[in-house]
Amino acid sequence: MLSFWEKDAWTRYDAIVIGGGIIGLSTAISLKERHPQRSVVVLERGLFPSGASTRNAGFACFGSLTEILSDMKKNGVDATVRLVGQRWRGLQMLRARLGDDAIAFEQHGGYELLFEEQLPALDSLEPVNADLRSVFSGETFSLKNERSAEFGFNTDRVKALVYSPLEGQIHSGRMMQALMRLAQSMGILVLTGAEVHALHDTPTEMRVMVRHLGEDVSLYATECALCTNAFTSELLPQTGIKPARGQVLLTSPIPQLALRGTFHLDEGFYYFRNVQTPEGQRILLGGGRNLAFHEEETSALELNAHIHSKLDELLHTTIAPQQTLAVEHRWSGIMGFQENKLPEVRRVSEHCVIGFGCNGMGVALGSIIGAETAGMLFS
Repeated sequence: MLSFWEKDAWTRYDAIVIGGGIIGLSTAISLKERHPQRSVVVLERGLFPSGASTRNAGFACFGSLTEILSDMKKNGVDATVRLVGQRWRGLQMLRARLGDDAIAFEQHGGYELLFEEQLPALDSLEPVNADLRSVFSGETFSLKNERSAEFGFNTDRVKALVYSPLEGQIHSGRMMQALMRLAQSMGILVLTGAEVHALHDTPTEMRVMVRHLGEDVSLYATECALCTNAFTSELLPQTGIKPARGQVLLTSPIPQLALRGTFHLDEGFYYFRNVQTPEGQRILLGGGRNLAFHEEETSALELNAHIHSKLDELLHTTIAPQQTLAVEHRWSGIMGFQENKLPEVRRVSEHCVIGFGCNGMGVALGSIIGAETAGMLFS
């Protein structure tokens, strides 16, 4: 049972943002920038963001060559170019908002490893560059095959290396801490451990039901933004947004590790990068969801032994075949996906707006989707 003080001071706001990940915090920050006098609260179910915001690979990327080609086949050239543009603008917005130091941004460039079966994608390299000139100045992709040996890859397997100088990498945990600090400095209240289990749209406001100490607590706001990404369907099943679990591992420190940058394979289904730690450089490797699409369509934060065995094999046979290394840490994260991989920002009821758009690109899209979501509130 709530006290008088709690009920009087903690249950009514101008806006409630559900979800404390990158889109949720970005929405709240953009909303405060637009409406500094409005009271805004962010509700996060976990102690930390519960989906992928602090569990991703920390890629500041916009899509590899084969991933962009796949998107073009699915959604058309124009829609894909617009999406790449959104990703790029979102990255610049994130960097400008928080600063490169706060998010540990480094720009070593990005690479895509092509195996024999993926070499036909090179026929589309120049056409894709031409399509993307409306987004980027200069050539987005070029060949850097000589770096395969420099990085220590198995060159019997890696037949080509596609390079983009525009990609970077961040520390996802520091990014989310920086967003949290900024939100709090603006007067945004962030409540963790606040699991929302129901929404009720009334004629005058949104009623948000939260579990607290074994009882249901009602919070009220004129406007509500649902920014729960992978968990959206738990509150709005009709959206069609599905969870998609990603598996990740981190190696022990590797002396004289040569590779630097972000690396993609197989339409972005696999990805790896160097990670600088006090003990030395390590390799972070993730992906393999395409090995078990149905099994990984879950919100359970568990490891998939089959996928991790394949990641181990890729690590030892292709990425670092000459290195003696061990895997020191494994985890999973929950992304949200729609079939067409396009963002979705729209009003779903009189008092509720949905902000979704990651599809595995949360770092790139989170800031701009948050701004778009905020722009629909109180409008």
